[in-house]
Amino acid sequence: MSRTSKPDGPGRIPGGRGRAGTRLRPRGLVDLRGERDAPALFSYPPGAVVVVSGLPGSGKSTLLRRWSGAAAAVDPRDVHEACEAVMPARVPYAVYRPWARFEHFRWLRAGVRTGQPLLVHDCGSRPWMRRYLARTAGRQGRELHVVLLDVGAAEALAGQEARGRRAPGRVFARHERRLRQLVRRLSAEGAEVLPEAVSVVLLDRMSRQRLRSVEFTAAPPRVPGPRTAPDDEPRTAPGPGR
Repeated sequence: MSRTSKPDGPGRIPGGRGRAGTRLRPRGLVDLRGERDAPALFSYPPGAVVVVSGLPGSGKSTLLRRWSGAAAAVDPRDVHEACEAVMPARVPYAVYRPWARFEHFRWLRAGVRTGQPLLVHDCGSRPWMRRYLARTAGRQGRELHVVLLDVGAAEALAGQEARGRRAPGRVFARHERRLRQLVRRLSAEGAEVLPEAVSVVLLDRMSRQRLRSVEFTAAPPRVPGPRTAPDDEPRTAPGPGR
């Protein structure tokens, strides 16, 4: 059965995945594309690892900057700049790219092993990385969640132009193809496509802009409702003097 949720009214998401006001605690697949009243705050459990995926230029770094006060973030651009800072200026990035990729994985491993909440910037086309994070966090009783930016290739390319950095055409095309396939499968099959993730949230440009912050807190306790006797439970009639 597909675990797909879409808002169907103020403050409610089908399947019991409620949101109070502008707060959402994601579970399963939550598709917020086209939602004008998309939540402004995501609430995750303490210690959760949240992977923000999307094409280069789709707004992943912008979203992580908004969330930077809530948790540490691992962004490959930060790793690139850290490596660049200690390399001679005459050495092109292509030469030390393998080292930068190794450092990126080392940062990921160190971040997830702290047991603290972690935000991860990812292109979304590397399932092995999600599985590694889910497995490592799971050993500590923590959850992996995914936020997937589905903004389209044209907008992602425009985002690259705006930031002044552009992924090589072949690399971008590979990411775009894999991400398009992933989104198509999620829309058709639900969250079972990513079994390592407790939740997958799909965002477009509109819902991405509305999403302002993230928190890592325990879920509020459930308030039990009044107990009602099942239809097959015997009911005792009042006796004398009652």
